[in-house]
Parts: sequence; structure tokens; C-alpha cells
Amino acid sequence: MTSMRPVLRASGLCKTFGSGAALVRAVDGVDLDVAAGETVAIMGPSGCGKSTLLHLLGGLERPSAGAIELAGQPVSDSERALAHLRRTAVGFVFQGFYLMDELSAIENVELPGLLAGRSLSAARARARELLEQVGLADRAEFLPSALSGGQRQRVAIARALINRPIIVLADEPTGNLDSSATVQVLRLFEALHESGQTLVIVTHEQRVAATADRLISMRDGAFVDETRMTGGSRGDLGKLIGLGGE
Repeated sequence: MTSMRPVLRASGLCKTFGSGAALVRAVDGVDLDVAAGETVAIMGPSGCGKSTLLHLLGGLERPSAGAIELAGQPVSDSERALAHLRRTAVGFVFQGFYLMDELSAIENVELPGLLAGRSLSAARARARELLEQVGLADRAEFLPSALSGGQRQRVAIARALINRPIIVLADEPTGNLDSSATVQVLRLFEALHESGQTLVIVTHEQRVAATADRLISMRDGAFVDETRMTGGSRGDLGKLIGLGGE
């Protein structure tokens, strides 16, 4: 059951690019509270600011205005503090996977653990546990080039979880996947939700959005609509699979 305590809070969040007549308001006054254990999906047309917002929430970019709190603590804009945030408190999943081509699956998963100060043995043990969780224990020693798109994304999700993050931010996690791989990732996000992991997912995929607790629509850098999907209104995975593939 989802707690009402906000684990992530954004207030008056803005991000602008350029100036004068060329000023672009990529994110324009966004307020967002995400409760611990909640899954929030954000949808909108291409270029509406979804990915920029996610980058701001995860400390990949600095806001032009506004404030972000994570677990009740203000997110500093110092590079050292942001780097620590990205290593320890936030897990990222991207459309393009961003795995290290020369590292095996298990080495990709354990790398953020090593960067956060875990010993090699502790990071390796946690990585094996996560690869088992995502159904890829038998692919631990494979290079990314030997894995399918869906398998690479599951490795990327395992990597995002290595440091037990407060929140996982996923940017179009099924955007490069076929229908079968999308279903695999859907099942994994459902399992993460059931385990109490907090998730914010930017997606254009209706099947992904329908598994969230809340669906927020975004346009021109701002939130324009919100739907709370409680109880029976959250999608049943068996029905969602029938919505069609990409």
C-alpha cells in the first residue's frame, strides 16, 4: 500500500534555454509530489519537456528556478552533491540502455555499486542477486552485444537498483523495444511496484502508463491533467498485453 509521505517533491520547477525571442521554457512551473512506493507515469507529445523534467528530478541538469526535495532533504545544486545523489539515491533507466559495451552484464550492473564505495565482493553479490531478479542470471557473463534489446534493458534496470535507490526514474524505458520485450519490462516494473519501489516513468506507451498509480499529462513544459488510477482502475497486465505492440 502506498504511503502518503512524499519521497520526492518539486516546487515551481522551471528550466529555460536561450534568451529573448529565442527563449524556450522546457519545464514551466511544475509542482510534483511523489509518495513512497508510488508509481507515477508522465505522458505528453514529443518535445513537451518530459525528459528534461526527469533530468531535473534526478540531478542530471540544474533547474533555472524552483526547488527539489528528496526524502525530505533539499537537493543541492553543487556538482559534488548532485554526483552523490545520482550514485546513491536515484536509479536511472534510459531508452538507449547506455550499457558499457566492453563490460559483461554483471560488470555493468555492479559498476555503480563500486563507484558508490561498495567492495568488489559486495557489489558482485548484489549484482548477481539483481540479475536473478530480472531473469538474466544465465546471461551474467555476456557482453551487451550478445543480448537482445529487452535483455539489455533488464540489465539496465538491474543496474539502476544496485545501490537500493530511494527512487527510480525511467525515460521511455520501452521506446526501443518490440512488443514482446515491452511485456517483459512491464512485468518487471509491476514487480518493482509491488515490492514498494518508488518509480517515475516518462513514456509514450499506454501499456506502461496504465500500470501506474497516477498518470500525469504534460504539454508545453507544464502539467495539464492528472488521473489517479486506484484500485480496479490500474491496468491488469494480462489485459494490457492485448493493447498491441509498437
